[in-house]
Amino acid sequence: MKRLLIIWHSMTGGTRQMAAAAAAGAAGQGADVVSIHGAAAGGDDLLAADAFLFATPENLAAIAGVMKDFFDRSYYPALGRIEGRPYATLVCAGSDGSNAARQLARIATGWRLKAVAEPLIVCTHAQTPEAILAPKAIADDDLARCREAGAALAAGLALGVF
Repeated sequence: MKRLLIIWHSMTGGTRQMAAAAAAGAAGQGADVVSIHGAAAGGDDLLAADAFLFATPENLAAIAGVMKDFFDRSYYPALGRIEGRPYATLVCAGSDGSNAARQLARIATGWRLKAVAEPLIVCTHAQTPEAILAPKAIADDDLARCREAGAALAAGLALGVF
């Protein structure tokens, strides 16, 4: 069975909800779904997977530090060994999210991964320090989009589309 690896980090709960929704959507689509927090994931997890879903908050116009740490620790162990594998991204942002999506795409380009969907960016509109640091509740329609993204990635992987 093909394996979909979801690697995520969340500080205020928004990205965790998005990753969980994607995992729920992926379940039952014919692929083994593994979800790992970025701090616990490493190169061996990448090598054991057939597709990836990277989920991160955007912090200060960049991917979260925990996700950057994951990529720093995993980049060279996986370099040249995961080429052509499909991936998608989820970004939880306060206002934009596009720079975090670009940063993820640049890392994936270095690995020669194949993007199979446009980045899914959920904007929480958190603009004050209090709102940025507050626990997040992702809207049902956004969680539905995350479930659909997970389902599509897992089904495409299981069917050999990717």
